Amino acid sequence: MLVVGLIVYPIYRAVWLSFTDKLVGYPERFVGLRNYIYLANDDAFHAVVRNSFVFTVSSVALKILTGLGMALVLHATWRWRNFFRGLMLLPWITSTVIVALTWRWMFDSFPGRGFFNSVLLDAGLLSRPLAFMATPEGAMLAVVIANWWRGFPFFGVSYLAGMQSIPGELYEAASVDGAGSWRRFWHITLPGLKHVIIVTTLLTFIFTINDFNIIYVMTRGGPGNSTETLSFVNYNTFILNTDFGVGGAMSLLLVVLALVVSAIYVRAFRPVTT
Repeated sequence: MLVVGLIVYPIYRAVWLSFTDKLVGYPERFVGLRNYIYLANDDAFHAVVRNSFVFTVSSVALKILTGLGMALVLHATWRWRNFFRGLMLLPWITSTVIVALTWRWMFDSFPGRGFFNSVLLDAGLLSRPLAFMATPEGAMLAVVIANWWRGFPFFGVSYLAGMQSIPGELYEAASVDGAGSWRRFWHITLPGLKHVIIVTTLLTFIFTINDFNIIYVMTRGGPGNSTETLSFVNYNTFILNTDFGVGGAMSLLLVVLALVVSAIYVRAFRPVTT
């Protein structure tokens, strides 16, 4: 009964509402596929889908690369290693809202407040402040960087755990055979981390495409609709516009999109059996 109450019933209601024109204060009325047809023909919704993919793919790619770098550095034997392992986790354990507020301040265009503008102006590299988040490209870059900084320690810790499970004898044998650092990384470390990379990438893709806090705090979807993502627009549709019909359809499309991408990804990296 607990599963039905917490999972099955909410999913059923979301599916049902997506086929209605339900608004707060009015009775729901079945309209079939009208909400889905509306979204399919809405150019603004198409732009939101593109924004979501740019935001998600860019953030996840950066997290993979920096996570690998973090794991490689922390896997080496050097003094204060454990201290820096804990330090690297700070972005991950910090509240997402605090992270978003911090990065919004850093990209602020006012020289007395914005970190980047203050540093660049003091160094003489700029003659006037740059409005980083006043352009669509700058705003998207800002939210991608904030999301990357928030999430890359998860990759680093996961890859570090994976590296520590790779037998050291493999590296010793490769060294005896004359393999350099790059060849050992390419032929031993990466194959040993394959399953960890698959799982972390898949999980973070789902988390990132549903990220709402960073967009809401930093840009509110602006300038214009250049940083509006599916989760942000879904919030506006449900909460601000109280349109449960279109909001429900949007939610289900987001779920289906995540499931399709996840299925394609898992199938692409599934081990080949003979």
